[in-house]
Amino acid sequence: MPAAHRPGLRVDSRLTIPESELSWRFSRSSGPGGQGVNTADSRAELVWDVAGSAVLSPDQRERLLERLSSRIVDGILTVAASEHRAQLRNREAARARLADIVADALLPPAPARRPTKPSRGAKQRRLAAKMRRSDVKRLRRPPRD
Repeated sequence: MPAAHRPGLRVDSRLTIPESELSWRFSRSSGPGGQGVNTADSRAELVWDVAGSAVLSPDQRERLLERLSSRIVDGILTVAASEHRAQLRNREAARARLADIVADALLPPAPARRPTKPSRGAKQRRLAAKMRRSDVKRLRRPPRD
């Protein structure tokens, strides 16, 4: 895929990873492929150096490194795709997967939960429901002599 046709990997409206920062590795896929499965290098790995990226702000870099710490090794994020028989489709799948992973990791954190207490009416309804359930179960028991 020449860089002229693809200026970069668009993650969201504010971030596009240039093609020069992305590198590819190909290997034999373990998935479907018939007779060509042992000869075609259809598995695609997309590699991006998060720690050395020039397009990320310091806040974005810190957030990515923190949230993707289980996926990043030495500042490098690797995404593999081998679910398709064709290398080109695996390349597209890897690009889409990388964009999704980065976009999810860059989302701002959810606001902290504000603890609340159940209202008096909610407590009374809960206790009344428990008593009704208890009565139903008590009435199912065999009579004691």
